[in-house]
Amino acid sequence: MRGRDFISITDVTSQELDTVLQTAMGLKDKGRQTLLAGKTLALVFEKPSLRTRVSFHVAMRHLGGDCIYLSPPEVGLGERETPADVARVLSRYVDCIAARTFKTETQSELAAHATVPVINALSDGEHPCQALADMLTVREKKGGLRGLTLAFIGDGNNVANSLSLAAAMSGMHFRIASPEEYGLPGDIRARASELAEASGGSLKAMHNPAEAVADADVVYTDVWTSMGQEHEASQRKEYFAGYKVDAKLVAEAKPDAIFMHDLPAHRGEEVSGDVIDGPHSVVFDQAENRLHAQKALLALILSDETGS
Repeated sequence: MRGRDFISITDVTSQELDTVLQTAMGLKDKGRQTLLAGKTLALVFEKPSLRTRVSFHVAMRHLGGDCIYLSPPEVGLGERETPADVARVLSRYVDCIAARTFKTETQSELAAHATVPVINALSDGEHPCQALADMLTVREKKGGLRGLTLAFIGDGNNVANSLSLAAAMSGMHFRIASPEEYGLPGDIRARASELAEASGGSLKAMHNPAEAVADADVVYTDVWTSMGQEHEASQRKEYFAGYKVDAKLVAEAKPDAIFMHDLPAHRGEEVSGDVIDGPHSVVFDQAENRLHAQKALLALILSDETGS
């Protein structure tokens, strides 16, 4: 994986995904390393962030490297300066770029013109780093991935896109329950189905949350309205009114099912407080694993060693 871009979760093979997770577990046990001494990561963000910004910054520091944060006003991607020029300039200064952008096309343009690796730290199409942390969390809590059933309740958004692809690559059974207008995009469904067939997993899209959750090992949800969709908030609340994950819905899953949410969460909207703060919830372990998964990703992309 050394020197490669990571724009989609499918930029790694199923074997490489397993390597990232194995490396993350090793680095998590070993703590601070010096694998990236002398290396610098640039964070180029168009959207605000808590977990993504802090986890990448701390990951580089834990690996002995440095990190520079470039806020939206400082760069002005596509307005003050083109993504192509930003990529060319930063490639002269840093060893890697992690970009958090509104559009996937911006990521693609950065990657096309950068001479250093570009990592997708979130776009409208995918959130592959979140999927790495999600797979790591399920693996830790359940002892593996293959054969498990993950039920995603809610919007077929960037998080669901990457998660469905990662689950399909890992031999999991992925179910998503969404209103008809808000399911997974057709290209993602087709690709995830193809990957699932190869791995022994499956993909099912439906409208009934209880049907999706039945006997599931993992119950996952996300906000109904993502950043940049604020003008749709009222309409989305109407469409998703029957998709809140509450204790009654979680009871349809296996007794030892875990509940996941990538955060930030709106308690009382997509999830009830007694679920996200209850015994099934692993959301803060999941949030912590953003750090460990990204340490592994950075180590594999930028270092000759992994410390795993």
